[in-house]
Amino acid sequence: MLNTKIMQASSICAAKISIGVRAKQRTEKTDSIAMADSSLPKWAQKTVSLPPLRRGCHLVTSKIVKEIEQDLSGFKCGLAHLFLQHTSASLTINENYDTDVRDDTETFLNRIVPEGSSAPWKHTLEGPDDMPAHIKSSMFGCALTIPITNGKLNMGTWQGIWLCEHRDHPTARRVVVTLNGI
Repeated sequence: MLNTKIMQASSICAAKISIGVRAKQRTEKTDSIAMADSSLPKWAQKTVSLPPLRRGCHLVTSKIVKEIEQDLSGFKCGLAHLFLQHTSASLTINENYDTDVRDDTETFLNRIVPEGSSAPWKHTLEGPDDMPAHIKSSMFGCALTIPITNGKLNMGTWQGIWLCEHRDHPTARRVVVTLNGI
């Protein structure tokens, strides 16, 4: 016997979740297979390499989407998880239009996290900007979760994915993007 629940994910996207050991057989074998295939969860994962970027906040939405769009297009409903594999940079979602927002955010971060010889940090082995970079990374975080709807990241009109580079010397960064859904 098949127990089925409908979980409303949004007004656009609903996922059918089967609970139980055996699925109820439909009268036609092809109907049963087609229904099972369309509701089976799937996964995809890719590591996106971002080029070295100067210190500051950078809009990287188009670069990430370009790298994952082939896999992304196969999802009707799901989640995209982005994980930055670094401790001196961060990811956030914010304004995607006015570059002043990115500049103002960098100014704010530099005012609240002191650097230089007067800063109270013990960890200075990798340079005077390293410990402040770790703190800034912890403030914004290294992971994002974004809904997927009809093969696209479902963000607001003015939202974009930012990579915030907190070090003075640019380095390439890696973002692991994991997609799951139906």
